[in-house]
Amino acid sequence: MRDPFKNPFPADDAARHAIWEMLVPRDIGAFLAADWSLVAEDFVEDGFIGIDGRREVSPDKWRLAFPNLAAYRDEWLRQARDFAGQSLAEDPRTAIFTTTTLEDIEIEGETALVRKKFDGSLKKKDGSVDVLKWQTLYYCRLHEGRWKISGFTGYLPNPME
Repeated sequence: MRDPFKNPFPADDAARHAIWEMLVPRDIGAFLAADWSLVAEDFVEDGFIGIDGRREVSPDKWRLAFPNLAAYRDEWLRQARDFAGQSLAEDPRTAIFTTTTLEDIEIEGETALVRKKFDGSLKKKDGSVDVLKWQTLYYCRLHEGRWKISGFTGYLPNPME
C-alpha cells in the first residue's frame, strides 16, 4: 500500500523528487493555509497559462481560464479560502494527501510534463461528501536553478473516457 505522504521518487532522482515536493506537500500545505506566498516562487510568471478542462473530455469545451499567473492566483486563493470555511468531519490534510497521486513525471532536458491525479472524497460534518476526482497536467521548467510550474491543463476528468 502506498504511503501518500512519502515522496515516491528517491532523492538521487533530484528533478522528480523536487517536482513532487513542489506539487504535493508544498501545494497542499499552502492551499490548506490559504497562503499563496508559500508557493508564489514555484511559478514562472512570464508566459504562464492555465487551461480549465471543466471536467470535460472534449477539448472543445476547455477554456483559457487563466491567461496569466495573476488570474490563477486569484482563483486559487478564492478556492483555498472557500475550502478553509468548510466544516469537515476528517483531517483535511490527510484526506487530500490520500486522494492525491503524482507518480508520472516525464522529463526532456529542462522541461517536464507532470501528471497529478485526485481520486477520493472529503467527508463534511453535515454528512455530505465532496468528491475529488480530476487530474491536472502540469508543464514545468528548470528556471533560475529550480523546477517551477510554467502552466497547466487542469480540472480534467479522471479517468479520461
